Amino acid sequence: MDEYDRFVDWDKMDVTVQSQDIKELTCTEFQELKQLARQGYWAKSHSLRAKVYHKLISNIPCRTVTPDANVYRDIVVKIVGKRNSSSLPLPEFVDDSLVPTYCLNAEGIGAVRKIILCIANQFPDISFCPALPSVIALLLHYSKDEAECFEQVCRILACNDPSKRLIDQTFLAFESSCMTFGDLVNKYCQAAHKLMVAVSEDVLEVYSDWQRWLFGELPMVYIARVFDVFLVEGYKVLYRVALAILKFFHKVRAGQPMESDSVQQDIRAFVRDIAKSVSPERLLEKAFAIRLFSRKEIQLLQMANEKALQQKGITVKQKRQNVHLAVHAENFKSEIVSVKEMRDIWSWIPERFALCQPLLLFTTLEHGCSLSRFYSHSEGHEPTLLLIKTTAKEVSELQPEVERYEWVIIKHPELAASGSEPENHTSPASNTLSFRSAPSDPSDRLSPFLSARHFNLPSKTASMFMAGSSECIIIGGGDGQALYLDADLNHGRTSHCNTFNNQPLCSESFQISVLEVWGFRDTMNG
Repeated sequence: MDEYDRFVDWDKMDVTVQSQDIKELTCTEFQELKQLARQGYWAKSHSLRAKVYHKLISNIPCRTVTPDANVYRDIVVKIVGKRNSSSLPLPEFVDDSLVPTYCLNAEGIGAVRKIILCIANQFPDISFCPALPSVIALLLHYSKDEAECFEQVCRILACNDPSKRLIDQTFLAFESSCMTFGDLVNKYCQAAHKLMVAVSEDVLEVYSDWQRWLFGELPMVYIARVFDVFLVEGYKVLYRVALAILKFFHKVRAGQPMESDSVQQDIRAFVRDIAKSVSPERLLEKAFAIRLFSRKEIQLLQMANEKALQQKGITVKQKRQNVHLAVHAENFKSEIVSVKEMRDIWSWIPERFALCQPLLLFTTLEHGCSLSRFYSHSEGHEPTLLLIKTTAKEVSELQPEVERYEWVIIKHPELAASGSEPENHTSPASNTLSFRSAPSDPSDRLSPFLSARHFNLPSKTASMFMAGSSECIIIGGGDGQALYLDADLNHGRTSHCNTFNNQPLCSESFQISVLEVWGFRDTMNG
């Protein structure tokens, strides 16, 4: 074999990596490395992959004092002693994480625990890092000895480039990444999200498992391909692959019966056996076909979620709040939707708001039907939820289908006055609609969902927008349809047209029975 096979059980490894000719990697340009990583250039040669990993990790900018191989040799005996490495207790920061063995031999399996303990000794600031066992186990396959693996992992953990996020090392970072993933699913995997909402008791709990899918359940040949690209492109790759996994899960399982208490286990089992459904190449192809936000925008969304958690005092590991608990049956009363329907809506809003309780800001039954009063009661609250009940149908007949609408500035002064940047919103169709009201001070916003470039929506949703003025509110429903709410909030009309600028081809009026605006009450600060 080669110098990197010390910890490898070759009976478990993909046989194709044993017989490939050794190739050299001479390129240093990012774009070329990016393409080679995505194409799996070094995936078929065990020795070449080891050398590429060493080169890429050596180029990671790190803190001045970063533990190296010599440090490991100095401390490992003191820390491990004569204890059996296979039974060494793990530090709390890896929680109850899986310690995957992949294709390691017995020596390699024991080495994982030894390295984790030595890293805990050298990185006392790590408080939560469930991905660490998987990263160590993977890199051991491509290391000459334990000390070399230790040094490579330390360089990943000690990265000090603020623009290059690698592995979460605190509960705050981990939890905000789970919230960010939930937001991305909401935007990019709508069909899968609908399935999760339908069958799961708590979709946010399901999405909190996303890193485990990659760093724990995903088979060796898959996570190695993901890691190839991760070392070149960074954290965003992990989101891409997790989204692709969820898309494939939905494709395979849609239409099959699932129990709410088994969804999490069903996805884990699907990922473990993913080879039955999709190849590593197809998984990456799907991942990179997703037109995801830019790295900077994802970073801003992550910051927004971290800020929300800090404001709620959630910075250390604690029992995750079930999203349904935010909508308390005894405290919630609406003339339009039931508790269950509101809980379904809550599953579609960005995670940083899902931990808040619904707060009724405005209802025509109590505050009258003035549009100006509607705006004044909504002012200072962001985001908000708008529910409408018409006189044509009873809400008991409603079967919500959820869509999103962007709040946009239309190029007309009278409409732009009360609008600003776009945001993601949810809307049960039929006679119930949902969206945010006129935005407050934009200086405190961090979410990339507010980015103006996302006006360029796919053709399917290009006309799904919202805008308002002192005279009316307009909601574009897609396929050339639009809904208008008059200033008295008693009447509205739907219209159909070829494009937004064309005259309506047909119009139908309706009467509003009840209109409600809901905000979000901080569950900790009242």
